[in-house]
Amino acid sequence: MPSIPPNRILVSFDIDGTLEDGDPPGPVPFALVRQALDLGYIVGSASDRTLREQRLMWNRRGVVVDFVSHKHHLHKIAADFPAERMVHVGDTDVDAHYARLAGFQFYHVATLPSPGDHDWIF
Repeated sequence: MPSIPPNRILVSFDIDGTLEDGDPPGPVPFALVRQALDLGYIVGSASDRTLREQRLMWNRRGVVVDFVSHKHHLHKIAADFPAERMVHVGDTDVDAHYARLAGFQFYHVATLPSPGDHDWIF
């Protein structure tokens, strides 16, 4: 098994109800996604939307992410991108279920920690 680079962080975002372009729109702005990318994090989406729809959304925003996936395949993302810390941000119990099943920390979008909090990604 390959070693995991220290401090490697993977962040997965649900779309609908989570990201500002979701249906319904969520509270997470694309600026936060870009901040994670700028910090060198592995970033992408895990949603119920088709992979094509996810790619189109990211392309419309000019954001190049590392992965798009269905939330029930988060275990594959974990295998493809070994990380010291894996976080999924979403808005439903289904998000929480699949995130935890795949070994991710789950943050409900309504209760995200503030930037700088010891348990948040920034």
